[in-house]
Amino acid sequence: MSNDKAKNWLLFFYAVPSTPVSNRMKVWRKLLKTGAIPLKGAVYILPFSPEHYELLQWLVSEVTAMQGEAALVAIEKVETIKDAEIIELFNQARKSDYLALANELEELTRKVGDIKKGGQGQSPQSLLAELTKALKAFAEIRRLDFFASATGAELHEKITSLRAEFKTLQSWEERPETATAIGPKAAASYRGRIWVTRTSPFVDRMACAWLIKRFIDPEATFDFIAENAGDSPEPTAVVFDMYGGEFTHSGDLCTFEVLLKVFGLKDKPLKELAKIVHVLDLKDGKYQAPEAAGLEGILGGIRKTAEDDHDALTQGMRVFELLYTSKNS
Repeated sequence: MSNDKAKNWLLFFYAVPSTPVSNRMKVWRKLLKTGAIPLKGAVYILPFSPEHYELLQWLVSEVTAMQGEAALVAIEKVETIKDAEIIELFNQARKSDYLALANELEELTRKVGDIKKGGQGQSPQSLLAELTKALKAFAEIRRLDFFASATGAELHEKITSLRAEFKTLQSWEERPETATAIGPKAAASYRGRIWVTRTSPFVDRMACAWLIKRFIDPEATFDFIAENAGDSPEPTAVVFDMYGGEFTHSGDLCTFEVLLKVFGLKDKPLKELAKIVHVLDLKDGKYQAPEAAGLEGILGGIRKTAEDDHDALTQGMRVFELLYTSKNS
C-alpha cells in the first residue's frame, strides 16, 4: 500500500491525569494557541503543515512528561466528515473571534466620528493606542484563520477604512476650532436656508433635519458633502453635525440637543426624543431609552434601502415625525 498520498489533516489525541487540573488547562490553552479545534471529545484537528506537525510533536512530549498519553496522526481525510465541513468548523471558530473584535472596532469608529463632529471625547493619541491594540488582535486571529474566512475579509475592509479615518484626524485637529454657539438664536434668522451635513445620514442627522424643518426653518432644503473630499458648502449654507459646523456636538451634547438648546425648544416630547437620539448617537450610558434599539433598526433599514442620501433623510424625517406624534398624544 502506497504511503505517498498528501496529508491534509493532523489529529491530536490526549489524556492527562485528573490532578493537577492545571495540566489539562495548560494543554488546552496550547492547543487553542495553535488554532486547533475540538473534533470529538479529546480529539483536536489542525490543517497539516510542517509547522503544525512540529508544534504538536512537542505537545505530545509535554503530555508524556505529565504522565499522560498523547498521539499525533497525519491523515489524508476524515472518513466520517467531509473536508468542507471541517473547514466550516474552523471558519465558525474564527468568526466568533472576529465578531468580538468587530464590536470593539465599531465603538472605536464611533469615537473617531465623535471627534470629527467636534465632540470632546478621548484624544486622537489614546484612540490610536486602541487601534494599535485592535490591529494586533486582528493579526493574531488572522494568523489562525487558515482558510481565509469571509468574516475575516469583511473585518479587514472595515479596518482599512478605519485606518484611513485615523489618517484624516491630524488634518481635522489642525483646522481652526469653531466652538458651537450654545447661546440663544432666533429661528427667524434661519428661514429659507440650505442646511448642509455629511453624506450617509443616520440617527442624529435625520433627527436634526426633522427638527429643523418642523420647528426652525419650514422652508429648509438639505444638501450633503463628503468630509474627506475637500468639498465646501455654499457661503450662505448652514452646516450641521459636522466638524466646524455652526451646529454640531458640544461637550456631551449631540447635535439634536444643541439645536434644542440654541433655539429654546423645550416641550416635553422633544426632550424625550433628545434622550433617544443621544443614546443612539453617543452611546455613553447617560440616558435609558427603551425605544432606542427598535428605532436604530428601522433607521438602519432605511439607510440600506434608500435610493440616495436625500431619500434616506426624507424617510428618516418621517419616522421622527411619527415618533414625535406618539409622544405628543
